[in-house]
Amino acid sequence: MQLTTALTLANSYAPNTDKLGKLSDILCSDFINQCLETTGVATIRKRRIPLDMAVWTVIAMSLYRQEPLWSIVSKAQLMLPGKKSLVAPSAIVQARQRLGDKAVREVFHQSQKLWNEEANHPTWSGLRLLGVDGVVWRTPDTDDNRDEFKSPSNQNGDGAFPQVRMVCQMELTSHMLIASAFDSYKTNEMVLAEKLIETTPDHSLTLFDRGFYSLGLLNRWSEAGTERHWLMPKRKDTQFTEIRRLGRNDKLISLKASPQARKKFTDLPESVEVRLITRVIKGKEIQILTSMTDSMRYPVSEIADLYSHRWEIELGYREMKSALLKNEFTLRSKKPEMIKQELWGLLLSYNIIRYQMINMAKTLPGLYPIQLSFTTSAHAIIHLIQGFWLESAGTIPKRINHLLEETEHHVLPIKREDRFYPRAIKPKAKKYPNKKKASQLN
Repeated sequence: MQLTTALTLANSYAPNTDKLGKLSDILCSDFINQCLETTGVATIRKRRIPLDMAVWTVIAMSLYRQEPLWSIVSKAQLMLPGKKSLVAPSAIVQARQRLGDKAVREVFHQSQKLWNEEANHPTWSGLRLLGVDGVVWRTPDTDDNRDEFKSPSNQNGDGAFPQVRMVCQMELTSHMLIASAFDSYKTNEMVLAEKLIETTPDHSLTLFDRGFYSLGLLNRWSEAGTERHWLMPKRKDTQFTEIRRLGRNDKLISLKASPQARKKFTDLPESVEVRLITRVIKGKEIQILTSMTDSMRYPVSEIADLYSHRWEIELGYREMKSALLKNEFTLRSKKPEMIKQELWGLLLSYNIIRYQMINMAKTLPGLYPIQLSFTTSAHAIIHLIQGFWLESAGTIPKRINHLLEETEHHVLPIKREDRFYPRAIKPKAKKYPNKKKASQLN
């Protein structure tokens, strides 16, 4: 079966008499098996937990964060029939070890490619809006995790938990993830962002934070394909030479590359021409750098407003940590390879929910998927998936139609534009009350 037709999604479910009410009704086992063969982990030996069900086990770790793994496997019937109704926890560990992390990564990459192509996302001036930003995940404090991922440190020593630094690329109108790269906590985010260049689609605009400013990275980003533009706020210390004015508060400038940058990026020219846009928003001057130098096609009045959409990826991270992981920030796995596998499973489970939300949004004209509440939608979708192994196949189409019919109940209220929350460092809550001073006791 071809990858383009192997995916059987819940919103177009046709009853399958071979696998009734299983999680494979969402992500087809044929599709998963092709990904396993690509990574070379497929096997013909029959085990209690087949590898395609092991993939679903990793996904279910995020969908049912507060459930023990052995309980998830047993309730979801993610194993072949045997003498015992329950599966031993050691069998689950062995299945995950046989699976590895590369197979789950392949399933994530192939599924996002299919889902993003089918979603037909809206564009701005013919460009898909993407966002890139970093996030940190906390791992259990084991010697292996500490050696592999490292931990934050200060003058008092190392932190209590090893951490993984991750950089993701997200489609901003739907929050669908496109790619991800992660490594140890000590790895620079710009190094991880370089790994996302090859997965960036053509005819796209990627929004960066100013912390990703690297002339070599940005130049390679825009030169790697057709119309792969970028946009970010200008840093205060950025030196430039004005070439000509394109309009009021709109300039074409030249950024000179440093010898160190040209040594690291051999394809970087001595200077790069970019566009500088200045705008006053709420009394504050904002300066935007972008590779979109065509002032006729990309109007200055709209470009400055685009940067506000960069925060959508921050909301996506909050959805993963709060709604999916239930604010339990420490991951489950004890070994580095299993940590990587768990993270790919988390990203895959997030995309599964997000794609179902895209289908839900199509039922109401003019509604974007990000206008739906992720918390309530995820609860309904996860409950629907859980019902797949509790009910007969004949009831599944009815349950799916009910999910689509209740879309209007998940619509978020319109955002208030007058609300403003300045960034501030809040003091941590103290565990014990403050001691009274001696003068107060008299």
